[in-house]
Amino acid sequence: MMTIPTYSTLHIEHDQGVATVSINNPPVNVLDVALMSDIRAFLTQVRDDPQTRVIVFQSADPEFFIAHVDMTLIDEPNAFDQFAKDVPNGLNPFQALGEMIQAQPQVTIVKLEGLARGGGAEFVAAVDMAFAAIGRAGLAQCEALMGIIPGGGGTQYLSQHMTRGRALEVILGADLIDALLAERYGWVNRALPANELDAFVHRIATNIAALPEGVIAAAKKAIPPADLSEDFLREHKAWAGLFARPAAEKLIRGGLQAGAQTKVGEQDLEQLLRDLSAS
Repeated sequence: MMTIPTYSTLHIEHDQGVATVSINNPPVNVLDVALMSDIRAFLTQVRDDPQTRVIVFQSADPEFFIAHVDMTLIDEPNAFDQFAKDVPNGLNPFQALGEMIQAQPQVTIVKLEGLARGGGAEFVAAVDMAFAAIGRAGLAQCEALMGIIPGGGGTQYLSQHMTRGRALEVILGADLIDALLAERYGWVNRALPANELDAFVHRIATNIAALPEGVIAAAKKAIPPADLSEDFLREHKAWAGLFARPAAEKLIRGGLQAGAQTKVGEQDLEQLLRDLSAS
């Protein structure tokens, strides 16, 4: 087994062919430059490792998986430019992260105990399988409350997981979706009692990792992710057009001032943002 380097925002454990990746980027695991850099570096590092067959992503903080993309991007719009050289033509860095996950030869799994919004929810939609804790997990594409739409593949991944009407409900309704409804809509594979989540994910991950050589690769080849290249271009154009508007800047800055990206503010981020729009 290869030596896994140390990452500032990730803790990696490896057992029985399963790499468990614990995200730890306090206070709420925002998807910032450091976290994106570490995830990309880890995926690259293990891509050709035959001893790593399954990757399970979880959070070191049970309240938050990945909160969302770092909202301070509004002050540093070029912060993610360092990834541009490695991004396929036409994709922005956030879309490219999702496509990197989808192209990973290992089976990728999210164990969702807490909240995932925006780019965090897009991450959940990009992996091969996701399992969520009833009563604790929540998913939201709340970008509309910031005057934008999902721009990291969310519009397209959701359309692969659920009907168009439900995808529009998630994006324009901008509500926090609990585990049971996420399962019903197809956003996650299963909603499980919180006290059963760890054991279930461990069992399915180790069972998959123990399959005969070649089975995982054959299954992923037979069931490939959709080619969304043109759709991503359309999504990015729509997102970028809104992001450049004064309304988006006002709402994002206002959200930060009102407590977004703090543990308290993120508990009900949707209401925090709705209150801004009403004021």
